[in-house]
Amino acid sequence: MQESFALTHLLNQLFGGVLATGLQAVGVPAAKAAEQSSQILAAYSLEVLVVCGLIAFFMIVRMTLSVERPNAAQHVAEMIHEVIGDQAEQVIGHGYQRFQAWVTCVFLFVLINNLLGLIPGVAAPTTTLWVPLGLAFPTFLYYNFYGLKEQGLVGYLKHFAGPVPALSPLLFVIEVVSHLARIMSLTVRLYANMFAGDLVTLVFFSLVPVGIPIVFLGLHLAVSMIQAFVFMLLTMIYLSLAVAHEH
Repeated sequence: MQESFALTHLLNQLFGGVLATGLQAVGVPAAKAAEQSSQILAAYSLEVLVVCGLIAFFMIVRMTLSVERPNAAQHVAEMIHEVIGDQAEQVIGHGYQRFQAWVTCVFLFVLINNLLGLIPGVAAPTTTLWVPLGLAFPTFLYYNFYGLKEQGLVGYLKHFAGPVPALSPLLFVIEVVSHLARIMSLTVRLYANMFAGDLVTLVFFSLVPVGIPIVFLGLHLAVSMIQAFVFMLLTMIYLSLAVAHEH
């Protein structure tokens, strides 16, 4: 916790003024801009710690790999790899292996950021709108990049035009809007569910500080896991649609 707060303080000192100015430039009032910049940097500092933790975990697994005497970290890594790999094979199909690293990192990153909300006094980074947006936009670029790489520009655009030439202009516009809406869908789904979960937990802790809130902590845990899984699953679905060839 102290490291997180210290890092947040440092980021505020370095970038708080610049970020607040940028928010004001897009029409956010000065007082609100300062508040939002602090929230964004607080969430970002926690994200940095999550990234460092994941890198450390993967390094430990890599340096301690053993066939004869696998340690606990290796068991956990193998379980995650197997479960997500099975899911990716079912959803994406042939060639899923090249996407498994991305969807695994997405799942773990979202899950851990969600679970940080279980720590008293810490708001889950995913309850800050910019964090889900920051996850949704790279996901959008990622699956479109592989769609173009797999099928080429013309082949990929055929997905947008549909099978009926007469309706192609209309369907193309609808598909483009639909794809852009995926950014909003991924963002709002994760943000709204985590924000609501945190808010309910906070309210019940304020009203009844002993006993009952434990139930809502369990609910928060369940919501955190479900939302991480849903984000990963949607990423897989978008990838499967992007790289699928028409026959």
